[in-house]
Amino acid sequence: MHTFKKRFLSTTLNALSVITFALSLSTQAFAQDQSSTQTYPTKPVTMIVAFPPGGGTDIVARKVAQSLNSLWNQPVIVENKGGAGGTIGTAMTARAEPNGYTLLLATLGNMAINQHLYKMDIDPAKDLAAITNVVGVDFVLVANPNLPVKTVQELIALAKEKPGKLNYSSSGMGGAPHLAIELLMSMTGAKFTHVPYKGSGPSIADLVGGQVDFTMDSLVQSLPQIQSGRLKAIAVLGAKRSPLLPEVPTIAESGVPGYEFTNWFGLVAPVQTPKDIIAKLNKDVVSVLAQPELHAQLEKMGATVIGNSSAQFEQQIKSDSIKWGKIIQEGNIKAD
Repeated sequence: MHTFKKRFLSTTLNALSVITFALSLSTQAFAQDQSSTQTYPTKPVTMIVAFPPGGGTDIVARKVAQSLNSLWNQPVIVENKGGAGGTIGTAMTARAEPNGYTLLLATLGNMAINQHLYKMDIDPAKDLAAITNVVGVDFVLVANPNLPVKTVQELIALAKEKPGKLNYSSSGMGGAPHLAIELLMSMTGAKFTHVPYKGSGPSIADLVGGQVDFTMDSLVQSLPQIQSGRLKAIAVLGAKRSPLLPEVPTIAESGVPGYEFTNWFGLVAPVQTPKDIIAKLNKDVVSVLAQPELHAQLEKMGATVIGNSSAQFEQQIKSDSIKWGKIIQEGNIKAD
């Protein structure tokens, strides 16, 4: 009996030791998790832009990166990884280590359009985790000053008079400018010739230089060219006029009822990034967007600050992907 008691006590003590050890490991892991979240980031963060320098996405990325740099006291490095309509930088982000140190300032095209146009080995809507929608972006129809039109109706009339003779630039096949003009053609019957570029920066540069006739692109990069007279604004693409260009009508006002197109730039990360890191990123990015100086800078460029929840942004990506997938299929729009 004495031997049995000793064995029982020994077994019980061993079991308690195992439980205590397991609890200790669990507590340590939890503490490390909490600590990693509280101290993140502890090294430089890379923010990828899937287009060359000089475009609207690049401009906004650098403004946000600068504010995060100050908040975190860690460098936030913007890397331009342009090519293939933004698919290269998007795929690169999806394949990065999911630790919060590689982010993508994505566009509507990156997240909701490209997968319907290109053969991609990732699905942006599934392989990237939503952090927050940073800004909504007004688009504007701008033309080289030498193009002899002042209104949308004059542009359409000239295109119908000379089918295919008017050309337009875009940030690339399947990008937001391309889709915006495809939408206009489908609603009006006008035919324009597409000249795709590797990003909005070179697209706008050649438009200013007279190599192409017009484009539709973000007000973020177009506004300085409009204000300087190097480009003329014909119409804005949103549901209402921009307060930065109050005299410029919407396309719907200009005789194409129902036309509306807006873009957005939002932050995403590889899908397996820990939820606590995503939550901290959301909190920190939303907080810098609320800073008066950055908020004012973005609004003055023609961007509408959003800073919503990860869940709200995720739902927007999904709904936009469904919407544009249908438009692309019905319009038989091809990337090549």
